[in-house]
Amino acid sequence: MPGGEAAGHVSASSPAIELRGLEVRLGGRPVLRGLDATLTGRSIGLLGPNGAGKTTLIHTILGFHHPAAGSVRVLGHEVGKGAKSVRALLGYMPEGDSFIAGMSGLRFVRYMAELSGLPPEPALERAHEAMFYVGLGEARYRPIASYSLGMRQLVKLAQAIVHGPQLLLLDEPTNGLDPPARRRMIKLIRDIARQGEVRIILSSHLLRDVEECCEDVLVLKEGRIALACNLAEERRTNRRFLELEIGASDGTNPGATAAFTEAASKLGCETAVLGRRVKLVLPQDVEVRDLYKVAAEAKTEIRRLSYRRDSLEDIFLKAMETSHGSR
Repeated sequence: MPGGEAAGHVSASSPAIELRGLEVRLGGRPVLRGLDATLTGRSIGLLGPNGAGKTTLIHTILGFHHPAAGSVRVLGHEVGKGAKSVRALLGYMPEGDSFIAGMSGLRFVRYMAELSGLPPEPALERAHEAMFYVGLGEARYRPIASYSLGMRQLVKLAQAIVHGPQLLLLDEPTNGLDPPARRRMIKLIRDIARQGEVRIILSSHLLRDVEECCEDVLVLKEGRIALACNLAEERRTNRRFLELEIGASDGTNPGATAAFTEAASKLGCETAVLGRRVKLVLPQDVEVRDLYKVAAEAKTEIRRLSYRRDSLEDIFLKAMETSHGSR
């Protein structure tokens, strides 16, 4: 469903979002402060504590707020210049319900398609497709007022994709959903991202949603960028947590673990012993090959070694501990 004839081609070389010294003030109070980032991923998670500026950034991308300084570019188009053409590229699923009383799901999605610029007949055709795509085909003629919370979230997704946008902005898409409904929503978002025709910015307070759906993350803290990174690359950079199994060179173990940990500690490693297993944190100037040298000198063997992959929670908490400023 996403893309199709209604959506133009998304250039792989065109950044989804470019922020250049972006500052936004609301009521004279600074909310976004000097944001600088280029977001190129197909699926980008927007994270931060309450009040960090996530919704303000989304609304600025949509053109609802005007920058006090700096600029925002969406797929190469500057927001604020040619607002209609920029908005036609965007699909927006708001956090709160914004329905028109008395409308059926189909009529509402068709109406939103027309507001996005589609003529009436293509809008109706796309509305049918969007409702079936999100799993509301059988309920499309029912009034939205009769929908469950999960169904209302799905119809919000349907109206966001009906016109074939190139960038999809999702604000808390799993908010309030029970586990089956959440899994359904996450599957749809991952399916849209996997097709590669539509780029996604997913704002959520649930780290698990972002970890399951997104390649890149942008973390805001007090209106500033605490972290902007590719998740896979960040995990590779931070693979400093190891778990090893140690044995003596002659096949026995007495004293082998203690000898190894003592030598590793002299390198600056933090160690914890659990039987024959050693949990270890490498300092920045120590590599895995150095551990094998230590093991040989201590007449021990590393029989098994595994990395503990940083979770998104690890990455997020580390970003929250950093000082102000972009990374």
